[in-house]
Amino acid sequence: MTDTNIKFTGISGSLRKGSFNTMLLKAAQDLLPQAVSMTIASIAELPLYNSDLDLPIANERPESVRIFRELLHDADAILISSPEYNYSIPGGLKNAIDWASRGSDSPLLNKPVAIVGATPGLLGTVRMQLAFLPVFQFLNMQPVYKPEVLISQANTKFDEDGTLIDKKAEELLVQKLEALKEMVLIKK
Repeated sequence: MTDTNIKFTGISGSLRKGSFNTMLLKAAQDLLPQAVSMTIASIAELPLYNSDLDLPIANERPESVRIFRELLHDADAILISSPEYNYSIPGGLKNAIDWASRGSDSPLLNKPVAIVGATPGLLGTVRMQLAFLPVFQFLNMQPVYKPEVLISQANTKFDEDGTLIDKKAEELLVQKLEALKEMVLIKK
């Protein structure tokens, strides 16, 4: 077995049981390039962002926020897989990004990032992915733009066990993961 020295943290923008985007992150874990590992960070337990609970007003951040931020801090890159809600970023995911983006100790600053998405709809999360661009710009993140992984009709792209069965989507996901690894290596 090869030593792993590049760490990704994956974030699913969906809290739904049976989420296509969580399935997509799990597929990504199986398709990672050599010498890369990935932890999936849950956003389910994060409270709504409230600056009264954040530094410097609070003495410490809530435990779930501290753990989430540590996972992001320890990562060399972030992989976001999310659905699109109301033509944009789902509220739970935006809340998680708000918790992670605050303060000079933000674990997202200057970090390589890639975004993918899956939806039963026809546009494959394109608007959600576009909505992230100003967020990435504000945090001076280094997004991997190509290839775009916009999985439409996701209900036909995964089997009953949650395995990605669409070969074209798998091929694009592999290319995106390789590009994210390359972004990390360029940065090092």
